[in-house]
Amino acid sequence: MSKVYASAAEAVADVQDGASLAVGGFGLCGIPNALIDGLAERGVSGLEVFSNNCGVDDCGLGILLSARQIRRVTASYVGENKEFARQYLSGELEVELTPQGTLAERLRAGGAGIPAFFTPAGVGTPVSEGGLPWRYHADGSVAIASPAKETREFGGKTFVLEESIVADYALVHAEIGDTEGNLVFNKTAMNFNPLAAMAGRVTIAQVERLVEPGELDPAQVHLPGVFVQRVVQTGLQDKRIEKRTVSA
Repeated sequence: MSKVYASAAEAVADVQDGASLAVGGFGLCGIPNALIDGLAERGVSGLEVFSNNCGVDDCGLGILLSARQIRRVTASYVGENKEFARQYLSGELEVELTPQGTLAERLRAGGAGIPAFFTPAGVGTPVSEGGLPWRYHADGSVAIASPAKETREFGGKTFVLEESIVADYALVHAEIGDTEGNLVFNKTAMNFNPLAAMAGRVTIAQVERLVEPGELDPAQVHLPGVFVQRVVQTGLQDKRIEKRTVSA
């Protein structure tokens, strides 16, 4: 069967309420905005999202957040989004904060078939000892707190056990893709995209340019097509700047 879909809406047409999503991008760099817009138009709800961050109020995952389509977020950075903070602090959104490198490795491990791994990141903090607020009550008290995690010593140092991430779907953005799903990312837009792609049971890639098999030099490919089940050409997307700083 062909991996190529005619539109972003068609590519995400079977994503159901309650699905889990691994989403590529860092800030607003390399985000799969056409696929996110497709989900927003469908109105699916109760989504669980694994992503470095949750966009801004009117762009990226922030669109799904504002529409109350996201139930839970696992992320390493949640700044730049006032609605995110409001929903979290008012008890409308469940949030699991995790160190950025740990999140990256959890996604990679999920794609590699590794169920869990030990890392020194977070040892001696609430990340490993538990107690981080995952969800608040409306009155500000903690409704759900993170559990303590297993720790173990290796070579005289303490490490914490982290479970890998496997999501129902992965949504990623690439500069170039071929019809077999081989992907090339543009510079820093590579960020979390390859890792998110690996972690999805069904990975959907939006690409700016679609080429035929054999047109990509194998040495140029950043992510092999074995990890990608669907490809849609969306062309060059509007690339927002998260925070513009200018000098007089």
